[in-house]
Amino acid sequence: MPTKTTTIATPDADRVKKVRSILVSQPKPERSPYFDIEEKYKIQVDWRSFIQVDPLPEKEFRRQRIRPEDFPCVIFTSKNAVDHYFKVCEMMRSRISEMTKYFCGTEAIANYLQKFIIYRKRKVFHGTKSIADLANYFNKHKDAGTFLMPCSDTGKNDSAEFLRTTKIKFYESVMYRTVSADLSDLKDIKYDILVFFSQLDIKSLFENFPDFEQGPTRIAAFGNSTAQAVEDAGLILDIKAPTPETPSMAMALEAYLKKSNK
Repeated sequence: MPTKTTTIATPDADRVKKVRSILVSQPKPERSPYFDIEEKYKIQVDWRSFIQVDPLPEKEFRRQRIRPEDFPCVIFTSKNAVDHYFKVCEMMRSRISEMTKYFCGTEAIANYLQKFIIYRKRKVFHGTKSIADLANYFNKHKDAGTFLMPCSDTGKNDSAEFLRTTKIKFYESVMYRTVSADLSDLKDIKYDILVFFSQLDIKSLFENFPDFEQGPTRIAAFGNSTAQAVEDAGLILDIKAPTPETPSMAMALEAYLKKSNK
């Protein structure tokens, strides 16, 4: 892991240097445009999640004094929410009605539900990018009862903010928590670029390496909140996405590599 700078700075031409290795702070996927980048530029791209998701202990969950079977509608904003909802159902020995309706932020989340239920379109609804796409469905089912939204303990929830603008009644239930992963094995490993996708990634970086010094290591951040976390930590943000020119992080990295590895 490269060895916190104390002065916020902006990248300049001196920081556009040849790249040989990149660490992406996510689990390695089966398919990714990063694989093409790795081959095209003959570089090493490693994958390592900086955070991990742990289930909420049963004792803590029971303090919420709810039972999943009491909610006729469930809102899922991630696959983690799906996993931990059904783990809680098993833990609580809850029998979920076949009539329960599921509202998923994306089609991928809806498809993931098939691991746990018999998929029927009449009871599974999904958006394209987020649950905001489901506004019409929420309005249609507003009288169905209180909706349950499994979530983590990470604080601000954009989905909850949206739901407060609708006419439905909903309850946020913390079923899992996001914590920093143990990265101690990366202590002596250096990368030319670190790619972050969440504020929690930055938190994990400093929890694992309190004396982290950026030096020549370039940092890439996806999303405004992640970019802000980088700058708040006093680090130099070299690569940012999305932008009009580079809507994905893969595109932003390639745009940089075209200059650095030409």
